[in-house]
Amino acid sequence: MPALNTSGRARGFTLIELLVVLAIIAALLTLSVPRYIKGLDKAREQALIENLRLTREVIDKFYADTGKYPDSLDQLVERQYLKALPVDPIIESSANWTLVAPPAGLPGRVYDLHSGAPGAGLSGRPYAEW
Repeated sequence: MPALNTSGRARGFTLIELLVVLAIIAALLTLSVPRYIKGLDKAREQALIENLRLTREVIDKFYADTGKYPDSLDQLVERQYLKALPVDPIIESSANWTLVAPPAGLPGRVYDLHSGAPGAGLSGRPYAEW
């Protein structure tokens, strides 16, 4: 037999009270989830910026050491300038970099690289221009 309080009603939460609590939780999630997702996007963009900076620095070191630009990004790994190809965190792949050839007259095939991700960053600038 359920416990009764002094007014004769069973103790516990009513359906309305539970629905109000669920509505409040849903409202809080509606406010917090977009901020969380934006934070993830910002972290991916920061990782992309760092991967591009590091790889460009390594390409310049390769040129300074050999007098030519690498023929591929794999050559930087083979010659141990990089431990592994950097991952484009936007598309989570190390195979979709857009490679830029050196100016005419300079040997090699990889002068610079850009992200191969479609779309634009939070600033509105296309990833292909990073």
